[in-house]
Amino acid sequence: MNLDRVATLVGKELREFRASPAAIVPGALVVIVLMVLPFVVVKIVPWATGQALATDPGLRKALEIGRAYMPSLDGIAPELAVEAFLFQQFLVLFLLAPIVSAVSLAAYSVVGEKQGRTLEPLLTTPLSTAELLIAKAVASFLPALAMELGGVAIYLLLIALVGSPGVWASLFTVRSGIMLLLVGPLASLAALQATIAVSSRANDPRSAQQIAVLVVLPLVLLFVGQLAGAFFLTSALLLLVAAVALVAWLLLIMLSVALFERETILTRWK
Repeated sequence: MNLDRVATLVGKELREFRASPAAIVPGALVVIVLMVLPFVVVKIVPWATGQALATDPGLRKALEIGRAYMPSLDGIAPELAVEAFLFQQFLVLFLLAPIVSAVSLAAYSVVGEKQGRTLEPLLTTPLSTAELLIAKAVASFLPALAMELGGVAIYLLLIALVGSPGVWASLFTVRSGIMLLLVGPLASLAALQATIAVSSRANDPRSAQQIAVLVVLPLVLLFVGQLAGAFFLTSALLLLVAAVALVAWLLLIMLSVALFERETILTRWK
């Protein structure tokens, strides 16, 4: 694999993304919603209803389970512990941001090249199929990762500004680091590689984007399950999820190369 050729194509893809800002709109909207939603639940809803979060039986049950795996909640008053627990759980939803962003970009990566009549000359270059697809995956991944990290940074800053004392510091745990720096990026790589594989046979970017549902839905179920107290995502379990995502990404790279028949793919598209 020629890394110089890969880097050159990554730079080309990033320049095209900058020229088409609409491609990052879905991911940006997800980040904004994820930054606002926790504060609506944690701050506005209790104020509007006059009912403290700690009085909710479901949240108390979930908090009891969470305390066993989150030492940062020890010694915190019940109301503050519930607030810290909820802000911690909403971090799970931030895993959606890089996935939605990456899939949105990757869906246009191959189909958009065809529609713009720029794929044909690209396929005549010395780039191998693996180099081409890996470069497209990396180019889609980098802006998505930047959006996730930027969104999380703003989220933590807002918690420091409007959250209760001691809540902000409780979010800096090994579990949070594994979730945001391993699970999120690896799940994004797997989702966008699957999107690229589908887009190599699709005529419409929206058809390729549907693959994101296979990754987004399990993450939403994990979030709901934790809030309901059905289970808790420990650091060990998150490491297992990250390992599965890594293996899935590597397998999807091989699948993408197998599906991308560069000699005949253009003649199949109408």
